[in-house]
Amino acid sequence: MSERLVTFNSEADGERLDKVIAAELSELSRTQVQRLIDDGFVRVDGRVARKANERLEGPASVEVRIPPPGPATHQAEDIPLNIVFENADILVIDKPAGMVVHPAAGHLGGTLVNAVLGHDPGLEGVGDEQRPGIVHRLDKDTSGLILVAKNDLAHRELQRQFKAREVQKTYLALLDGHPPTAAGRIEAAIGRDVRNRKRMAIVPEARGRQAVTEYKVSRTFAEHTLVEAHPLTGRTHQLRLHFAYLKCPIVGDTVYGRRNPSLPLKRHFLHAARLTFALPGSGEPLTLEAPLPPELARVLQRLTEAA
Repeated sequence: MSERLVTFNSEADGERLDKVIAAELSELSRTQVQRLIDDGFVRVDGRVARKANERLEGPASVEVRIPPPGPATHQAEDIPLNIVFENADILVIDKPAGMVVHPAAGHLGGTLVNAVLGHDPGLEGVGDEQRPGIVHRLDKDTSGLILVAKNDLAHRELQRQFKAREVQKTYLALLDGHPPTAAGRIEAAIGRDVRNRKRMAIVPEARGRQAVTEYKVSRTFAEHTLVEAHPLTGRTHQLRLHFAYLKCPIVGDTVYGRRNPSLPLKRHFLHAARLTFALPGSGEPLTLEAPLPPELARVLQRLTEAA
């Protein structure tokens, strides 16, 4: 496939450049458009555009150069998947703890991306070349439901639902200690930890991104609490940081919680248990659930028997 050059005139005064291009070229996602801008492939009135969020001022001529797709970035691997739901548009997978979602330094193979490409090679290039089909993510040691889009239309629709907060996510988390109320809402901005760039931190709003979590206590034990958590935003490490912010970190989280876990667990006790969203194409609402994996169920059983 050869390079394409698309030129159009826009009257969208005051609109963001990436939004204007995505509306004009519906086959491209906002992420793909932003990458084209970052790589210098977009011109506005003859000048190279540098910022995806720049706003057009009055009528403008927009030129977009779309390079041919490169070779496959990631290898397909024959890795078993626990598929909870599948149709022509999406895959929903119950991800085990220990599996990284997408390849990165130190994790070039054995990831969810490698596994889904092995299951369906047609996912290559869907949405984001580096994260084909991936709409959201789970931390390596978080188990549970994750959505994968099988085509660009489904990818864009699911991204829209996440951005509009129409996807309902329910996590089960076991906490060290007890939250201050039986149900509550945590609002605390999240950004990079200035002392350790590999970690996130609760930061002032001016330096971070808004993050909101709602929770409800499901079961109280002597020194622990099982909660249902509903993240209304999707920030990196959001639930782990928000519960640590309440002084009741997630059990087994040695990064934001106790260095020595309070219970015999080699991962943190966080599980994406339920997802509710609208099926791309039909708009039909769908709710899916994933049971607690055995290692978490055993810990809960032990606490129940000791209560």
